[in-house]
Amino acid sequence: MLRGRTKETGTIDALLAAARRGTSGALVIRGEAGIGKTALLDHTASRADGMRVLRTTGVEAESELPYAGLSMLVGGLLDRLDDLPVRQADALRGALGLGEADGDTFLIGLAVLGLLAEEAPLLCLVDDAQWLDAATADALLFAARRLRAEGVVMMFAVRAPYAPDFPSTGLPELRLGGLADEVAAALVGDLAPHVREEVLVEARGNPLALRVLAEARREQGTGMLSVGLLPVQNRILQTFDDRIRALPAATRTVLLVAAADDTGDLSTVLRAAERLGAGLRDLDPAEAAGLLRVEGDRLVFGHPLMRSAAYQGATVNPRIEAHRALAEILDGDRRAWHLAAAATGPDEQVAAALERTAQRARDRGGYAAVAAAYERAAALTPDPGERERRRLAAARAAADAGQFERADHLVRHAGSSAEAAALRAVIADGLGRTEEAHVLLFESAATVTPAELPPLLRSAARAAWRANDFEALDRIAACVAEGSDVHRLATAALATNRLDDGGIETLKELLALPPQSDVQDRLLLARLHLIIGDIEGAMRLAGSLERECRSRGALGVLPAVQTILGRTLLFTGRHTDARATLADGLQIADDTCQRMPRVELSATLAELAAIEGDEERCRALTAEAIETGLAPSAVHAAVALSLLDLGLGRHEAALDRMEAVVSGSRPMGVMGHLPILIEAAVRLGQPRRAASAVRLFTAWADRVGQPWASAVALRCRALLADDVDTFAQAVQIRTYPFEQARTELLYGERLRRDRRTSEARGHLRGAAETFERLGARPWAERARGELRATGETRLVRGHATDLADRLTPQELQSVRLAATGLSNREIAERLFVSPRTVGHHLYKAYPKLGVTTRAELASLGL
Repeated sequence: MLRGRTKETGTIDALLAAARRGTSGALVIRGEAGIGKTALLDHTASRADGMRVLRTTGVEAESELPYAGLSMLVGGLLDRLDDLPVRQADALRGALGLGEADGDTFLIGLAVLGLLAEEAPLLCLVDDAQWLDAATADALLFAARRLRAEGVVMMFAVRAPYAPDFPSTGLPELRLGGLADEVAAALVGDLAPHVREEVLVEARGNPLALRVLAEARREQGTGMLSVGLLPVQNRILQTFDDRIRALPAATRTVLLVAAADDTGDLSTVLRAAERLGAGLRDLDPAEAAGLLRVEGDRLVFGHPLMRSAAYQGATVNPRIEAHRALAEILDGDRRAWHLAAAATGPDEQVAAALERTAQRARDRGGYAAVAAAYERAAALTPDPGERERRRLAAARAAADAGQFERADHLVRHAGSSAEAAALRAVIADGLGRTEEAHVLLFESAATVTPAELPPLLRSAARAAWRANDFEALDRIAACVAEGSDVHRLATAALATNRLDDGGIETLKELLALPPQSDVQDRLLLARLHLIIGDIEGAMRLAGSLERECRSRGALGVLPAVQTILGRTLLFTGRHTDARATLADGLQIADDTCQRMPRVELSATLAELAAIEGDEERCRALTAEAIETGLAPSAVHAAVALSLLDLGLGRHEAALDRMEAVVSGSRPMGVMGHLPILIEAAVRLGQPRRAASAVRLFTAWADRVGQPWASAVALRCRALLADDVDTFAQAVQIRTYPFEQARTELLYGERLRRDRRTSEARGHLRGAAETFERLGARPWAERARGELRATGETRLVRGHATDLADRLTPQELQSVRLAATGLSNREIAERLFVSPRTVGHHLYKAYPKLGVTTRAELASLGL
């Protein structure tokens, strides 16, 4: 039983109990060195009855070796690789050096999730996670964020402060503080009162410090302590260093080699130590002092800070000799890093060895390791040109790893080539300085060769579009030939921000070009289909892209695709499908740390919440988009809030907000939503404020030639003119459900005012039924109120819950795929979850659907 940690152990015991019931969980434990993180992991392992336990510890010396930590953790599970989907298994084999490298970090993370799930119930413990290599950390954190119903618990112990960051966004955290005074006093034991008080003050409740400092006082007598002069971690290190200095010289040598080594392999340490005149028997004093122990064929330090003390307490020359000795007996990447650690000046041979290490790391997808190897290689490179090239490669790899601050530092000394300029723009974008990216690219245009110019300007146009800088797009379009790829891209971007009808033809011309093979280009085209109101075209292209992304495991693109697909599903009245698609995209964007898709997905979900009248959820989902201010997300957020206000009868708020969007500099994406402004103005009794919007929307509808747009344009004209005959024309053109119901409602209201109550009832009843089916509560209430005003006594029944509405988005996705005959494993591969999670969703869905077997799902028509 751990003293003073009742609350913490209760949290952990609850996680383990849930895992035994099939519910997964994750926990990140943070605290200073010695605060008890390892003890909590030990406690967890001791309580994991009936669970398989996997455990590993991050080691600072191997933090630059890609997937070194993962290899140690899952090495005992590799016999289950063939149970994984083929692409995932191949990606993991490549990462671990067991096959051809794939380099897809998301697939590797999914493979880790699958492996852990196959061994459930399972406990995965990672100590000193801040020292994990970045590739391992990314894979494990991705798996932890995707845990659902596998019966897996993942726990990470992280030292903080005085250690590298371990970004675990989205995972629950437990921060360990010092022990209570009475518990701390019990740990100190029998000391003179004044000495005990000094130790308690010095240790500040840190359990390791309490034990180490109390032991030191017993050994050294009652001399004064340097109370409060050093952080606890430094005080503990100093105490360990004192212990090490008291050991024989040969023992200190073995300890230093063990600390410099990143394998913990006894044979490796002894072979290297022998080159320095030390051997096996020299381990005895260190073991007796409790500094390290032998476990089988491995050397294990008593505490990570003991390793730190053994290495940091040595002077430079012995450290260099230790690394040279290790380099002599190792090969590959480890040899290269030890040679680099032993280098005292520029050395092209060592730099070249590190570059080869970087290339191998890139093949395996370990971009942070690539950056580290190239950065060190650059520092050791004598030739200035080669040094600049390697520094640029380091910066590029750091950006690929998402380490944009590190990349920003490296690229400052990487020259002025087109490649460097493009990279600087990517880094600026990654750091949130979106407005700088295209400026950097455009300004560097004068310094590059003619062959480098087109791709550089194309990148500038894309960056300017993301930043909504349409003046910059004008400049880019003006400096390239008409008809060129760059010109078409720039003019298309400009067209999306125009409220006149001139931009439509430009977009149509772009969409008429031969099909593109690049995923990003096709994603752009799908968005352009939406902008010209071609909902069906956007749905076809986005649906095809989604299937391709799922089959390829392309999670880096999928959330952006799901944004567009979700919008088309919402617009066409398939609200349950839209919710499932958008919620899945939002989860993947969160799990993969893709901010911009997450913001746009949230804004689109906000429109669904607005239709349903869920004000609290709508406002929560729009907050980040409003804060960023970038179109189209900010426009979608404003539309959602305006639609919410319109549905709740707050017409002035809806009108003011929509007018602000239309008159602003970034109205991209607002055109199809102008009917909100028009209806709000007319209902407010200020039709003149709607006149220009009616002209704009009608001209746009004529240009795009979409039936739904023509029907809604007629409705808007009818509203403005208060013309019942135009309403009659509008209602005859069938459009998408929500828009059709709005037209029926407005027409019914108009007929009722003309006392044509019998005709009005049919349209109002149809509107109310559609709104009920769509879950549009405020709109349904308004339609029912109008029906009552006609004297209708037969109220519209509440919508009978559709089978699909009974399911969560995750259950619906699993059921639909199961109905096609796919196995749980095949479904898991498409949904990027574990087969156990799929089984859990199906288990929950069957009773909701009234079925007992998989075979019955196909007949439900979901």
